[in-house]
Amino acid sequence: MSQWSEKDTRYIWHPFTQHETESAAPVITRAKGASLFDENGHEILDLISSWWTCIHGHSHPALNKALSDQVTTLDHVMFAGFTHPPAADLAAALVGMLPGDLSKVFYSDNGSTAVEVALKLTYQYWKNKGEEGRTLFLAFDGAYHGDTVGAMAVGKGCGFFKPFDDLLFTVQTLPFVDTWLDDTDCAAREKTALAAIEETLITYKDTIAALIVEPIMQGASGIRMCRPAYIRAVAELAHAYGVLVIFDEVAVGFGRLGTMFACEQVGFTPDIICLSKGLTAGYMPMSVTITTNAVYQEFLGQGFAKAFAHGKSASLRCGAAFTVIIHRRKYAGACHAHQSTASGLRADLAIPCVGRKSAGPRQCSGL
Repeated sequence: MSQWSEKDTRYIWHPFTQHETESAAPVITRAKGASLFDENGHEILDLISSWWTCIHGHSHPALNKALSDQVTTLDHVMFAGFTHPPAADLAAALVGMLPGDLSKVFYSDNGSTAVEVALKLTYQYWKNKGEEGRTLFLAFDGAYHGDTVGAMAVGKGCGFFKPFDDLLFTVQTLPFVDTWLDDTDCAAREKTALAAIEETLITYKDTIAALIVEPIMQGASGIRMCRPAYIRAVAELAHAYGVLVIFDEVAVGFGRLGTMFACEQVGFTPDIICLSKGLTAGYMPMSVTITTNAVYQEFLGQGFAKAFAHGKSASLRCGAAFTVIIHRRKYAGACHAHQSTASGLRADLAIPCVGRKSAGPRQCSGL
């Protein structure tokens, strides 16, 4: 055992790990492109993109330069009462890429926090409007939205958070209709699910704050795919009953499903979108929660009572993220354009469905 492995075993508590049974973790000393290299020089392909973050490869020259340039100019400044060029440039670029009126960017530090911000925003939105009874959240079964308390509550359907059940607020769970290639009764299952969802919306009509969804793909639940039209139908139902819609695109944003954002394939602009992971290509934790101007307007007033009391600063991160998304924009459209070729390859490979003995090959999309 090397000195680093020994120190790791002695001092570190790893995420999502049962240390009683887990073997010693490989010690990675460098990375380049799609490859990781351990302390013995062995090359390991990073096929999970280091938890779906490393969208341009490790140690990308352009990203390295962006970080180096930024840290020699401005490393950090508090973001309440100040701004800086990287934040302004990044926000403008993101808004320029997104559909509809998603136009106000709130910075935070990871995917879970982006979701926490979205939940707090929608909760306070209704209070600011004088509708204090709207406190209930809707989420899909099997959903995963992060590991902080609010994110766990709307993600309790994934089954990871049983020890915290008594801590989490109440959420109404909706059916997620996953599908696969050659799925012949998907439309019928969707129809049944939509009827159940509408019944929930009717039952809790005046108490619902927001619906949160992972559009098209549920990652942590086993790469469960649904049809974009199903997400659109659910979101349109929510809007029809006056419910705000949050798209959690932490995992699928920035080209993961082919288009730059999954909401483009869904054909629906949410009230709030959460983005992280690919935003900085894994170089450092960062996220954004982007709202429509209509949501933003409800937080304006002559006093602080309506203001959103949540904060984070991100000078260095914004500089890196701006470079990442400029690079990403070049490739996302090309990926989506070649999906028919990729679909043919998947059919030839007959990729098996995970977790459904009776189902055919998994439906797939994007990268």
